[in-house]
Amino acid sequence: MSTLTGGCHCGGVRYELTGAIQRFAYCHCDDCRKIGGAAYAAALVADAAGFTITSGESLLTPYPSSPGKYRRFCRVCGSHVYATMEQRPNIVIVRAGTLDAPPADLRPQMHIWVDAKAPWYDIHDDLPQFPQGFVAR
Repeated sequence: MSTLTGGCHCGGVRYELTGAIQRFAYCHCDDCRKIGGAAYAAALVADAAGFTITSGESLLTPYPSSPGKYRRFCRVCGSHVYATMEQRPNIVIVRAGTLDAPPADLRPQMHIWVDAKAPWYDIHDDLPQFPQGFVAR
């Protein structure tokens, strides 16, 4: 994979992503809906070893959204940039909307936490749907 770059809305936080993207999911969990203010979040699960904050690390504020999960926001503009989980330290969850130029072939693969989906939103694609989170087998 080539290097992907991204950052927050104000540009204070910047990152590079060189690790493999394990999956690209639309997450419908309560936390993602509340934090993003939308029906779902577009999330890239990637290898943590290939994720680097290149500038603005001091601007990131961690928020423990659930036990062992820390979402990081830019304290200037409020953008949710990425999240980590204590139980899975080898991955990082990057908000796809923070990428500068997503590759044309990067496409969502699934919907997760569909049991928590907003009742006013209907899924209109044929991607696999998981009632809760996706667990790789």
